Amino acid sequence: MPSTPNPALQTVEAEVQSHSTTLRKELGLLDLVLAQLLIIIVADYMGTAVKAGPSHVVFWLLAILTFFTPAALVVMHLSRVLPVEGGLYEWARIAFNDQIGFFVAWNLWLYVILYVGLGGLVTVSFASYVIPGAAWIASSKWLIVGASFAVIGITMGIAGLGLRIGKWINNVGAIVFLVTVAMLIVLPFLNVWRGTLRDYHPLRLVAPPLTLFSLSVFSKMTFGALTGFEYIAVFAGECRNPARHLPRSVLITGPIIALVYILATSAILAFVPPSSEDVVAPVAQALSRGVQPFGMLSWVITPAVLFLFIYYLATFCAFFSVSTRLPMVAGWDHLLPEWFSQLHPRYKTPMNSVLVLGAATLVVALLALIGVGHEESYELLLTWSFTFYGIAYLALFAIPIFSRKDRGLRAPLWVRLAAGSGMLVTLLFVVLSVFPIIDVGSSWHYSLKIAGVVIGANLFGWLVFRAGSNNAKSQSCA
Repeated sequence: MPSTPNPALQTVEAEVQSHSTTLRKELGLLDLVLAQLLIIIVADYMGTAVKAGPSHVVFWLLAILTFFTPAALVVMHLSRVLPVEGGLYEWARIAFNDQIGFFVAWNLWLYVILYVGLGGLVTVSFASYVIPGAAWIASSKWLIVGASFAVIGITMGIAGLGLRIGKWINNVGAIVFLVTVAMLIVLPFLNVWRGTLRDYHPLRLVAPPLTLFSLSVFSKMTFGALTGFEYIAVFAGECRNPARHLPRSVLITGPIIALVYILATSAILAFVPPSSEDVVAPVAQALSRGVQPFGMLSWVITPAVLFLFIYYLATFCAFFSVSTRLPMVAGWDHLLPEWFSQLHPRYKTPMNSVLVLGAATLVVALLALIGVGHEESYELLLTWSFTFYGIAYLALFAIPIFSRKDRGLRAPLWVRLAAGSGMLVTLLFVVLSVFPIIDVGSSWHYSLKIAGVVIGANLFGWLVFRAGSNNAKSQSCA
């Protein structure tokens, strides 16, 4: 952080803060801590880590060293220097230019559209574990379509009501998920005590094989599971003390997140081999197998799956709400029509942005079901979404290293070195995202789908930006 105030940075910050004065200041430190836990701990990527088998502990430790810690350092630095609504989008726009800022926001927006589009698939998969003899519903496309309408409708409603309601849903979702994960972590020890599990060593270090598959698993579990610190910074204008509380929330949650991932992955592996894992609902699958020896399946798995559903719904709501702020802030910066920035007179939320995002999410959720099975559809949506996220993350790590010197966002040398490590891991993930880690109909077709959608969507984003820039120029000339 610069030793003296940077005039250019102060001017931009004051401009953004002037728009933020109309927003409700709803988030305190505890809300930020629980939101970080909710957003960063992703059950899907516990399932991805299971594909690494007994080598997962080594992979998690490498991921924490090369990516998780660098991301935390960069976000803490930028949150202190420039705590404004819009988070990474504004950091990239100010560090470089409007076009890069727009593409960061565009890829973050696409990430959320695709990730929330998983809601229908996740819902029916969980239901298949609760309803006896109903495993078939996990692959019923009509039920997935109905669940998608319901989940997206709920997220839109909560986003429209604002953080006054949304923060409590986030908090409850984080708490019930931590309770469920704690239950999962304890189950292997209880099975060893009962004699139904021979032994259990959750922190065993096993060297991973040097194969393209294991490298792909490492890149996916690293980037997919350990991102999100910067996401809550989008709400800086709705925090009570963002410059103080955002960095502190990172310090508090970092160790908790690392420990949860390692122990939860070990617990899943205690009951489910990588070859027979349910990639859509790995935690529910492990819980159902872990409680069977105790005769508690019916009255443990039902509330546990309900807790997991609440967690997923809260996660979708959090991501959706964050993403609605990006078009709003881009409207403030005149990169999108001001229509996106219009706030509801009572709830002070960008309702037009909510409607557009909801419609786009529903379209994507339905299109992803065409021509593939539910597991491949799930993996496609998940990989597409996090590949878009990876492109935005390249900008996050570039800011402290390559930002213009007059912007005041350059970081100390040790933070820049950490950012370089994070950038390399992110680049590895983006490149290897085309490589499937599940059985698919055709690996070649799968890779083409991943690459084609990512490239095509960003070309379309470029056209949107050019059209907006030309429109802004014509209006200024008039």
